[in-house]
Amino acid sequence: MHWQPPSVAPILTMIYFINYLLNNGVPQETIILILMLPIIATIIAFSRQIIGIKTFGIYTPLIITFVFLAIDIRYGIIVFITVLLAGSLVRIILKRFRFLYLPRMAILVIIVALIILLMFGEAAYSQRTEFIGTSIFPILIMIILVEKFISAQIEKGARTAILLTIETLIIAIICYIVVRLEFLRSFVLAKPGWVIAGSIVANILLGKWTGLRLFEFIRFKDVIKYVELPEKK
Repeated sequence: MHWQPPSVAPILTMIYFINYLLNNGVPQETIILILMLPIIATIIAFSRQIIGIKTFGIYTPLIITFVFLAIDIRYGIIVFITVLLAGSLVRIILKRFRFLYLPRMAILVIIVALIILLMFGEAAYSQRTEFIGTSIFPILIMIILVEKFISAQIEKGARTAILLTIETLIIAIICYIVVRLEFLRSFVLAKPGWVIAGSIVANILLGKWTGLRLFEFIRFKDVIKYVELPEKK
């Protein structure tokens, strides 16, 4: 029985399908960002399984990455940090009052929304046109993330929530840089089938990984060194 090479028909079909979408008015940028999703998801999975970076799941850093693409990353980081700091401060203040969870979160969202309005006011005064023209959806997503951060503070403690936030932000920035790479944007458009197939294979391999993560090697290096030492005769 002779070995048969795998069929490339599905991959070619994917190329024809992408060209069909482009020829029928689907924006090229939209297609590129959708095809970037498997790559971003794989980066996040790799950072968790191999490196050991913890984040707020897979969706939060992915969403923040796209928020940074919608807003200039400089403003995106400022809004992200401002919203989380404001949310934490409001939570500390509201802890003195015995409010139920949902009304308390509603008050928090209202105050954060007012802070965002003040940021727009400052941007209008300073003529920061890039920020002024920002759509409501990225800003809304940032405000919604406050609830996730506050919930993490309540469930896991402030220190753990802060570490998760920092690591989530780092991964989002890395993913933003990757998505902005011109050669990669051209590649996903020219080879969409390979991108999707490669991402699936990579995640299957990551799903089979049972070894120590990089951060665990660093954390337990003394223990590992002790275990590996030969017994003295």
